[in-house]
Amino acid sequence: MIAIAPSLLAADFTRLGEEVRSLENSGASMLHLDIMDGNFVPNISFGPDVVRQLRPISSLFFDVHLMISNAERYIDRFLEAGADGLTVHIEAVAHPEEVLKSIRAKGAKAAVSIKPATPSEVLKPLLPWLDMILVMSVEPGFGGQSFLPESVEKIKAVKAIVQESGCDILIQVDGGVNIHNIAQVSMAGADIAVAGTAVFGQKDRKEAIQSLQKITSEDSGS
Repeated sequence: MIAIAPSLLAADFTRLGEEVRSLENSGASMLHLDIMDGNFVPNISFGPDVVRQLRPISSLFFDVHLMISNAERYIDRFLEAGADGLTVHIEAVAHPEEVLKSIRAKGAKAAVSIKPATPSEVLKPLLPWLDMILVMSVEPGFGGQSFLPESVEKIKAVKAIVQESGCDILIQVDGGVNIHNIAQVSMAGADIAVAGTAVFGQKDRKEAIQSLQKITSEDSGS
């Protein structure tokens, strides 16, 4: 059964603390926090201060997705703010291997993300230092986009690379995942699905997460 990581970007920012608390008993495995700088992506979200303020009110794994240029400059700030795992974009850092090593050395989970047009083969040299790979199924920068159908083949390709390596690496998918495509995402090899409006857009967050997971359970025959 696939794990669900609700994306904070889809929450009501006028009552952010309440929104995060609503996930505590919802069945979510982690909270996905999208950090955008208006440079690497054409949008701006929030920074480490928001992560720091939310940390005391939640026991969820804080999965911080750095959609920013020169992400290596901000590793320490986000870890100090309470991030449990950091994802950097392979397209946005000059030396991804060194960045991933640094994240792990500081006791956090290290992940790398690839945009839709980035070939999966670029991941191979980084596998020994990865805890997770994030496959973007939309162009990063804005929430609410539609899932790109060609992402299914990308997920399969990444899964094959991980299996061939023998490394213990989770595969996460982010972008437009909902009840209509989560079965495909799961079957292709994803372990974690980031869900924005599919969770925060529903009144009952627990029911929303259970509905998404039920689809993947039924599909797998479990």
